[in-house]
Amino acid sequence: MPDAAFDFEYSLRNLSKREWLAEVANIVDEHGYLTPLGKRHTAAFVEDGPTLLVSFETHQGIQTLSPEAQPLGWDMVKSHGWSHLAIISDGDTWFRDKAIYAFFDRLVDDGFFDEFETVLFYGAGPCGYAAAAYSVAAPGARVLVVQPQATLDPRVTAWDKRFFEMRRTNFTDRYGYAPDMLDAAEQAHVIYDPYQTEDAMHAALFTRPGVTKLRLTHMGGAIQTDLLTMELLHPLMAAAAAGNLTPEYFANLARARRDHMPYLRRLLARLDQLERRSLVIALCRNVVSRKRAPRFAKRLQQLTSESTD
Repeated sequence: MPDAAFDFEYSLRNLSKREWLAEVANIVDEHGYLTPLGKRHTAAFVEDGPTLLVSFETHQGIQTLSPEAQPLGWDMVKSHGWSHLAIISDGDTWFRDKAIYAFFDRLVDDGFFDEFETVLFYGAGPCGYAAAAYSVAAPGARVLVVQPQATLDPRVTAWDKRFFEMRRTNFTDRYGYAPDMLDAAEQAHVIYDPYQTEDAMHAALFTRPGVTKLRLTHMGGAIQTDLLTMELLHPLMAAAAAGNLTPEYFANLARARRDHMPYLRRLLARLDQLERRSLVIALCRNVVSRKRAPRFAKRLQQLTSESTD
């Protein structure tokens, strides 16, 4: 496969959607393509190395998560020489579109996925649902998903009250029930916070052979953002693609939470809620000894003052 020669340093920020798509088309033109998939979706392909990352992203998420407003996979092209296929939606659609079904059908018919030694599907939230669901198009692929939904079919997940606007969307036709679509994957990993009730219930539906569930407690409802902030997402992708994302490796990476203030604040709130006074004191002492943390210092002072009263 050719060596990539893309101007990935070019910022795509502060562009309208039309301008953004035009610039992406120009960047990938020599070694790839950009093609519309119906009214709300686009596919952008960059060909480089023998590992293919298939990521599902939203246009809005790209603008928020990337300093240069570039698809997440472009960092893996730059740093690892991967090839990348981004399926991009305008808003949260869960990628339920016949144009996307037809696109993946064409890829299968053309033997597209057979050209790569390794294929990794990735997504988070609604995009995680899609990554799991469409991975069936590439038997033997590896899958990494963060906080995915299994389905929004109300007959299965009526307990999930977050996405009422999707209740009439068909989740029972092709590429439908995400856990079933993982049966052809070589291995899949589902990252979630067990204290996020709906996310944990969806994760439970993915329980099956070949699927490893990885818990990130007290990380809240935006784990992908935290993984990017802690610079963990790309190592996780690399390990998943290499088949090395073991629970032990994941646990070692997750130790970075000890320096991540949003996690520490959520942990403090949880311990306070449980009235675990001794653990709150231990946590505050640990954080204050390592970081400038006024909230923890104030809480520690309150607790130690109570002890001396």
